[in-house]
Amino acid sequence: MVRLIPRLHAPPPPPPRVPAGLPLPLLPAPALAATLLEAVSSSPSLPHLRHLHALAVRLPLPATSLPFLLSRLLRRLAALPPPPHAPLPYALNVFSAVSPPDPFLAAALLRFAFLTQPPLLPFRVFSHLRRAHGAELPFLPFAFSTLAKSATASRSLPAAAAAHAVSVLVGGFDRHRFVENSLIGAYVACGDVGAARKVFDEMVEKDVISWTSIVVAYTRSGDMRSAEEVFGRCPVKDMVAWTAMVTGYAQNAMPVKALEVFDRMAELGMVIDEVSLTGAISACAQLGAVRRAAWVQEIAERTGFGNNVVVGSGLVDMYAKCGLIDEASKVFYGMQEKNVYTYSSMIAGLASHGRASEAIALFKEMVNRANVEPNHVTFIGVLTACSHAGMVGEGRYYFAQMKDKYGIMPSADHYACMVDLLGRAGLVDEALDLVRSMSVTPHGGVWGALLGACRIHGKSEIAKVVAEHLFKLEPESIGNYVLLSNILASAGKWEEVSKVRILMRKQRLKKDPAVSLFEGRDGLVHQFFAGDNAHPRTHEIKKALLELVAKLKLEGYVPILSSIVYDVNDEEKERLLMGHSEKLALSFGLLTLGSGCTIRIIKNLRICDDCHLFMRLVSRVESVEIIVRDNMRFHHFKNGECSCGGFW
Repeated sequence: MVRLIPRLHAPPPPPPRVPAGLPLPLLPAPALAATLLEAVSSSPSLPHLRHLHALAVRLPLPATSLPFLLSRLLRRLAALPPPPHAPLPYALNVFSAVSPPDPFLAAALLRFAFLTQPPLLPFRVFSHLRRAHGAELPFLPFAFSTLAKSATASRSLPAAAAAHAVSVLVGGFDRHRFVENSLIGAYVACGDVGAARKVFDEMVEKDVISWTSIVVAYTRSGDMRSAEEVFGRCPVKDMVAWTAMVTGYAQNAMPVKALEVFDRMAELGMVIDEVSLTGAISACAQLGAVRRAAWVQEIAERTGFGNNVVVGSGLVDMYAKCGLIDEASKVFYGMQEKNVYTYSSMIAGLASHGRASEAIALFKEMVNRANVEPNHVTFIGVLTACSHAGMVGEGRYYFAQMKDKYGIMPSADHYACMVDLLGRAGLVDEALDLVRSMSVTPHGGVWGALLGACRIHGKSEIAKVVAEHLFKLEPESIGNYVLLSNILASAGKWEEVSKVRILMRKQRLKKDPAVSLFEGRDGLVHQFFAGDNAHPRTHEIKKALLELVAKLKLEGYVPILSSIVYDVNDEEKERLLMGHSEKLALSFGLLTLGSGCTIRIIKNLRICDDCHLFMRLVSRVESVEIIVRDNMRFHHFKNGECSCGGFW
């Protein structure tokens, strides 16, 4: 086994000898110490530092100057390019030059080990110092903060607990603010928010770092309620705390609150950085809020992040998810620097909007002209493009190219794309064979894609097999039960439908309500649930919807009653169809924006066959463009046609 610290328990070698004939400068001791300190701070190499070390231990320096000088020597040594062998034995040699052992130099040695060695090695150095010197060497608080940082770097909870323990038992510094903050950071990095909060609550005096660390801890763990509580009590809120709240809300699917905090942050004149901008961009993407998206881009450009490749890639993704694929393309081609994430975002955006040929053309440009190496995310976008356009041959080609040409082993996500592609094309049996031959364990997304294919093509027997796998993998995902129930209902197997619904009740699962979002002219986002009566203009919305249905029926509209899988009469099915959330959102959009406009709707579930037909007809009769983002893709309805071409 390789020893991380050679001869750690052996007495260190003597300090290097001064070369023969080296003249001793005739300077006063303080001036001599200052001269050496300056030389150490700018030393260019390890041999030069050794030379200075020799001078330091041989020249008549003030007794208090040597530990400080040697600690600076260790700092400079840590900053030098690493030699072929780790210089830890030499660092131990530097420490041994002072007798009795110096606490300040011991802290510098631990810091050196932290900066140059594997993350947990400072603990071994600490143990060595304790065994070698015992009570003769008292430790400073900085020594324990270094141990905590070592635990943070290694993401080791036992190491964090060990750093906490020795800070109490050896140093008694568990009530030192600098050490406490380091311990909070270690526990947060290791995912133990409870331990971090315990240290925080026991602090006698908290500073902005203490408060911010706990806010960050809660946002990372998804506990936004606790994050709000601590953030509200912060006596001073710095940029990091504000940014943590923005990103926390965005990452935990609370985009409205994320944008509210970001807005407040901007109003207060807080510094906007790349991270806070990325959080706001993500929130806009989730909401599909067009006006908010333009506002965030304006802030990005005003704060100097307009050409930042990370922010730019986020803007491409944001505009694509807001339904503005042409605006996404404008941002993309306006970027001075593009990387694999930028290209992948644009390819995925084109794929989700049904522009498969453009997505594949961009992929070819990426690899052939820009010489940007694709990654696994890039191929998810390419395969999704093929799936949404029914391009089976192309999908098979790129799935093979991914491994054979680029050395990327297909993940479960790539297999999910292929299963979706084959299943949508009607090759359900082949899709099932692919799942059974996978080189990795299929996850819920793979089986879910196959279950969706069974719905499209009425494969109720295969659906039951697939659903069994999903029920084991995702026992609390009600969508799988609902989809199987719908497949069986469409096949007229009502007894089996009853069994599925009984199983749902036994599992105490409740169906996620269908909800559609619509952004008004003033930027306010309106929310509609299926059968909703909560909107203040409900009466107007439903009256306008009835008039619209009558108008469409004159144009040949016949409701697709099979979109309702409940065992009820046709009149009740039609009534339920008229209460679908996307129809309510569309009616409100026409009321407030009028004909000849563009109406954008975001729905949390897949758009049903009847609503899809309804949107197509409205786009022709009312001369409007309707853009619907469901949980599968974008649908651009215009002049009675949809961009999806029937693949969704």
